[in-house]
Amino acid sequence: MGYRNITQPFTWRALHSFWLLLIILVSASCTNTRKATYFSGQQTGTFQPPAMPKPIIQNNDLLSITVSSLNPEASAVFNTPGGANNTNSSNAQPTATTTTATGYLVDGEGNIQFPFLGTVKAVGMTKEELKDKLTKSLVDKKLLVDPIITVRFLNFKVTVLGEVAHPTVVTVPSESITLLEALGLAGDLTIYAQRDNVLVIRDEDGKKVTHRLNLNNTELFSSPYYYLKSNDVVYVEPNKAKVASTSRSQMWIPIILSALSLGVIVVDRVTR
Repeated sequence: MGYRNITQPFTWRALHSFWLLLIILVSASCTNTRKATYFSGQQTGTFQPPAMPKPIIQNNDLLSITVSSLNPEASAVFNTPGGANNTNSSNAQPTATTTTATGYLVDGEGNIQFPFLGTVKAVGMTKEELKDKLTKSLVDKKLLVDPIITVRFLNFKVTVLGEVAHPTVVTVPSESITLLEALGLAGDLTIYAQRDNVLVIRDEDGKKVTHRLNLNNTELFSSPYYYLKSNDVVYVEPNKAKVASTSRSQMWIPIILSALSLGVIVVDRVTR
């Protein structure tokens, strides 16, 4: 009886300390849900997205160029094998897979080698400009009558890295993708993603241009980076909670083990 009177106050103090330590550990691991939500302050309304940028042909691009006319036999020589795949239609959806395609490669000097026309400058042009240039050349040289030419990108892709569920290279057959769609195809941001500081790296005029976007701000919808361009790289940084949990993981392990040991001692004392 004397033993119980001596140890009971200690038991309740130890039990109280155990639960207090447990609450502190749980609180430390909690994340501000407001920071983990897209567009947390957005109200019902409308917005005007920026104009969809027209892709510009760059060095090392792979182009599908299909030619048709009233003379199918004369047109066939201009169509490279695999250059006109049905899977690359305008209605095709972007995917997070990589496929091998055959087409006209834009070399390091910005040229393509086109049958009967030889070296054709393509870099710096839009698809429509290259189409018009090829059409005019074929007609002027009397190679085809009223040719119909279609130019498409076979290597339109964006890369998503960092705090996403599945970092990946996203191929975009439709040649149109928004930042949010790219993140969705990468499995969405993790709970540790820094949503107010997403980095986009873009090639412009031979230089690397970087821009940071805040996914908690609706200004994203009017940003010129709302629509991604081919070869864009999206990097999502980890937030402070992820950095802290990684750098201090070895410190938390002995604390948790100590708390569990204390809990075992308390339970043992109470059940005696």
